[in-house]
Amino acid sequence: MLDSTPGPRSDEAPLLQTVGLTKRYGTFLANEAIDIDIWPRQIHALLGENGAGKSTLVKAIYGLIQPSEGEMRWLGEKMVLSGPSEARSRGIGMVFQHFSLFDNLTVAENVALGLDGKESFKDMSARLQEVSNVYGLPLDPKREVWQLSVGERQRIEIVRALMQNPKFLILDEPTAVLTPQEADQLFVVLERLKAEGRAILYISHKLEEVKRLCDTATILRGGKKVSTCNPKFETAASLARMMVGADIKEVRASAGRQVGIPRLVVNDLNLEPDDAHGVRLEHISLELRGGEILGIAGVAGNGQDELFAALSGERPSRDPGTVVIDGIAAGHLSITRRRKLGAAFVPEERLGHGTAPRMRLSENALLTGHAASGMVQHGFVNTAAMLLTVDRATETFDVRKAKRDPEAASLSGGNLQKFIVGREILRNPAVLVVSQPTWGVDAGAAAVIRQALLDLAANGAAVLVTSQDLDELAEITDRIAVMFHGHLSEPMPTADASREKLGLLMGGSSLEPKEATHAVRA
Repeated sequence: MLDSTPGPRSDEAPLLQTVGLTKRYGTFLANEAIDIDIWPRQIHALLGENGAGKSTLVKAIYGLIQPSEGEMRWLGEKMVLSGPSEARSRGIGMVFQHFSLFDNLTVAENVALGLDGKESFKDMSARLQEVSNVYGLPLDPKREVWQLSVGERQRIEIVRALMQNPKFLILDEPTAVLTPQEADQLFVVLERLKAEGRAILYISHKLEEVKRLCDTATILRGGKKVSTCNPKFETAASLARMMVGADIKEVRASAGRQVGIPRLVVNDLNLEPDDAHGVRLEHISLELRGGEILGIAGVAGNGQDELFAALSGERPSRDPGTVVIDGIAAGHLSITRRRKLGAAFVPEERLGHGTAPRMRLSENALLTGHAASGMVQHGFVNTAAMLLTVDRATETFDVRKAKRDPEAASLSGGNLQKFIVGREILRNPAVLVVSQPTWGVDAGAAAVIRQALLDLAANGAAVLVTSQDLDELAEITDRIAVMFHGHLSEPMPTADASREKLGLLMGGSSLEPKEATHAVRA
């Protein structure tokens, strides 16, 4: 068992303090005079919109950047960190949102890469096994990472951090890739760490989760601290209001939405993976009508990426009839030819897949819009039409940026996501396939995107949404299916789905309908 730290006394200093912490990048203030106190035996939420300054603050606490002004204090004494290794030596650990694991190495080998190497590999493996068992995060040190589920990979990151015996642990969106059951297990672990006297800084856009778990919340807006509160005494709406400075508009489906003819049909789609660790799609079939939103739930890595590639044309099929768009067999067609049929696609990865990072927004609009828009006429690029697309997306989707046509990489994650979704929706496609539409996006941006998807369906489009956020699927979809190991379950009406049933299907189990209670919409 790891060492425990005694709980706070009335006369002791906070474990970690930031005092007037400020970080400048040129004339831009990413953090401005932020004061935070974090105590032992506390789960402290850090909330804010995309671009509010959360990442900058956490990077300073973990030693990745140096503050421009102000200071940090550790147990009341001034602390200057030369880098993450010094932060870890003081007892500060961090589990990042995106995993840093090597697929072809074993669990133990991956863990060893993050430690100081002072113990033998055999002793480290034994300690890994012990720590994982003690905290209810079972891992087999000898298994290669590519064989593990996303939930198991999350365990590796957490156990690796715990093996450094942290007094203070930073978690960035830790439940984003977990089933509801796995998230519940993680909450048990975090409560145990809190009881042992550790402090946890918890970053999440899932406000109901924050209300359930956290003792204190600090809210950032525009790089400044705007509030500290006890989230248990707040509502999700009031927390969101503090984050954005205004009420979040309620997402509403159109009362007059009509379901029309099939616009996207998939017939017995089978697809071999294009890499050794990919997922084989087996006998995927679905029918999606105009005016309908179909959600696909599932833990990442169960074939969602392969399905997106097959639907978008990145991985064409030899059989044209496997994918049918508005009555036309399109399984063998390229992305461009599918776009000409009226289809549009929003991939999960914003930078590199959804946009070229170092190209301007107008150039990125051209990359996906040249086939079915007025951006190219008689072989010539229409720059005015490209900029008009940027302007329309900016105005319609509240894309916040420093200038009219910046590089994609200069936008915050939420604003870039709004641009990518807006770019595709403004084409008024007949079929939209969108993967993780609000991944890592704050409540305000998520509401804008979800409403846009509902409005598009109300105009007669067929919308396919892949998401790991069950609350999101409950809010906007008509039916939900689950992907597991390359298989797609039979879609069920969203009103009849329960979190328990969906969670079990996401984990590879099944549940009889009579056992499924508490519908997702409840």
